[in-house]
Amino acid sequence: MAEQRRDQRDGRGARESAGAMGDARRRSVRAEEAHAWGALVATARRTVSDGLVVGTSGNVSVRVGDTVLVTPSGVPYDRLTPTDTIGVDLDGRQVLGTLLPTSELPMHLAVYRTTDAHAVVHTHAVHATAVSTLVPELPSVHYMSGALGGPVRVAPYATYGTEELAENMLRALTDRSACLLQNHGTIAYGTSLDQAFDRTAQLEWMCRLWLTASSVPGLSPTLLTGEQVAEAGERLRGYGQGGARRGEG
Repeated sequence: MAEQRRDQRDGRGARESAGAMGDARRRSVRAEEAHAWGALVATARRTVSDGLVVGTSGNVSVRVGDTVLVTPSGVPYDRLTPTDTIGVDLDGRQVLGTLLPTSELPMHLAVYRTTDAHAVVHTHAVHATAVSTLVPELPSVHYMSGALGGPVRVAPYATYGTEELAENMLRALTDRSACLLQNHGTIAYGTSLDQAFDRTAQLEWMCRLWLTASSVPGLSPTLLTGEQVAEAGERLRGYGQGGARRGEG
């Protein structure tokens, strides 16, 4: 994959290039950022172990105040340590670390600038990516679409790492917490790393479900109406131990 190959090239020698990038703007990692970095690395490793990315093809970020911690370009997640912490401000200026940030930084920053997100997960999950090549919107095959704000849209294709891709993504994310990226993958955000990851995994599951159901010869999946998805979404806002209503699971 071109994105992964570029990230691998960018990652090599990134430490040595730190001087050219301007060490003067770097600062020490704060305690809250160190804690958040550990959680970010754990989430990034989970995207690999759960089969949502291959190699370094995805990326993860988390916001701490006005600093965005983000995975580096082209470094396998199992090699990341506390000394590899990378942080940028909301304008993309690097303030922490010496490794180069992911090439998909424009997408991450676009989400933080326009939503209340505290974490973003981007993957190349296989079923979701397959669906992104087939339809402009994931058919509402399951009520969990409501947990993402409604039917999941597909952002039109643009070259990875570009502002054009970030703009396409933002349009697809309008009133949604996740979207598909055409011929590319997924992006989801949340108020925490756990929520962003769970939404990513849920989206991949729904894509797999639709592909499985639609593959039966002579039959088409029954789809939910917009009203049914909206009703489920409203009920899901109260889901869990702290909610006013209980979910079914």
